[in-house]
Amino acid sequence: MTGSTICSWKTRTVDGPNPELWSARRRRPPLSSLSISIGKPEQRGAHGQQRHAKMSSAAGADISSKTLHALSSSQLTYGLAAAHKLKSNGVDVTVYEAEGRIGGKLRSVSQGGLIWDEGANTMTESEEEVRNLLDELGIQEKQQYPLSQHKRYIVRNGMPVLIPTNPIALIKSNILSTQSKFKIILEPLLWKKRNNSLTSGDGQESVGGFFERHFGREVVDYLIDPVVAGTSGGDPESLSMRHAFPELWNLEERFGSILAGAIKSRLSAKREKKGELKSSPEKKKRQRGSFSFQGGMQTLANMLCQKLSQDDLKLKSKVLSLSYSHDGVPAAGDWSVSYSSDHTKHLQDSTFDAVIMTAPLCNVKELKITKRGNLFPLNFIPEITYAPLSVMITTFRKENVKRPLEGFGILVPSAEQKNGLRTLGTLFSSMMFPDRAPTELYLYTTFIGGSRNRELAKASKDELKQIVTSDLSQLLGAEGEPTFVNHFYWSKAFPSYGRNYDLVLQAIKKLEEDLPGFFYAGNHKDGLSVGKAMASGCRAADLVISYLNCSSDAIENPGED
Repeated sequence: MTGSTICSWKTRTVDGPNPELWSARRRRPPLSSLSISIGKPEQRGAHGQQRHAKMSSAAGADISSKTLHALSSSQLTYGLAAAHKLKSNGVDVTVYEAEGRIGGKLRSVSQGGLIWDEGANTMTESEEEVRNLLDELGIQEKQQYPLSQHKRYIVRNGMPVLIPTNPIALIKSNILSTQSKFKIILEPLLWKKRNNSLTSGDGQESVGGFFERHFGREVVDYLIDPVVAGTSGGDPESLSMRHAFPELWNLEERFGSILAGAIKSRLSAKREKKGELKSSPEKKKRQRGSFSFQGGMQTLANMLCQKLSQDDLKLKSKVLSLSYSHDGVPAAGDWSVSYSSDHTKHLQDSTFDAVIMTAPLCNVKELKITKRGNLFPLNFIPEITYAPLSVMITTFRKENVKRPLEGFGILVPSAEQKNGLRTLGTLFSSMMFPDRAPTELYLYTTFIGGSRNRELAKASKDELKQIVTSDLSQLLGAEGEPTFVNHFYWSKAFPSYGRNYDLVLQAIKKLEEDLPGFFYAGNHKDGLSVGKAMASGCRAADLVISYLNCSSDAIENPGED
């Protein structure tokens, strides 16, 4: 399996039941080590099998150590989250990374007093698994919350307009027409009861169609379109509402009205949280909203690696094939992995008990998988559309930016292309995090391309520099040339949750059902955001632990039901 700079691989193989479930009476060694230390593998020839040596646990039992195997690149952080959780549960883990660095799409750079991110810039704690993971890492002191993060802008008629954050601000704002404002205000009444005749029914309705039904076309063009482009590089008409925004889709299913459902859900969540705080006063009140880390998002990836030794994390190692050879003993080294490495001229083979795959599905299709000696065809995996994206980092001297804006950033609707604007949006990086640039400079992170303009995403650095400079001049009054420019291109920045994305999820389900001990995680499955994809990795780790526990029980009691 060959990875590119953008789509690299992640597969992991894990071993490790909860130590509390083990007893010293076993007649044959369990599948996983109780300790976090790793047995040294043995190499036999160019294709010699690699197996972990037996070790002693604290309980005195003989334990054969195996691993969770991870192939990675652009989704590596999701796999690192899984590896961290497995390690924390006494499971030995090996992570394979095709690139020479960790982090995947968490890619931070520090240079000449500047700090910037070439991939994800922020994340949230919306997922419980992420909150728990951050607590385990003890990384809260490194979290950075943007200054004035609720000040976000949309372009309207060629100029920035502050996005209203409450109903009164919406009424006063000129971001929407009076007619659209009334549609928003009346939505809870018009959609008080779910009307099946007005909904899509088949679950394939587009994001644009869904919001147009509830709020009208103007809301789609000037609020939904830029948000979709800014968060996924996509467009409202090609994305599936059910897959791209499942929470909102479910609100309509439950309440009819999106706004009424959102209010009821928020009130319910507040009551639950209040009850939790009363029952557990030691729980800390968390700050809400997006955040990054000191030094950029790469800090998170670095922290996730702290429990991994040099032997656990194999950089510049490309997994080429996977082989499942069940021999009647569940999970007892059923998986073997063949990989190439810059450190050796020959292919290497290793054996594992389970695999967590986090590679993009476009790469999985290229992987050779065999099952009990027969080729396992992967032609059932459908073609997936990916959004390309260019990330441009620019700095301007503060005196050369005549209309600077305080806040998070600005999004550009597709409709504003008629006013000469060609970027998707810009983050005010040094406004959010003042330590990202010297005091005399503004640092901006601008995104170009996506499904809106695929060819433009592939343009040269010089052409993109002109486009970004032109847009920032119009929107912020930036004058002259930027003092610094950096360009990074992602050919497959995001998978597109299209209207037939059910086929993708069905393919993932088939992989997991037909290949025992194989688990898939990442942003192709449970959401595009960093938090959702990391939560997917944590859930996959839980499934691996359950699988290994069940397998060890089968070995312990082969004749029992």
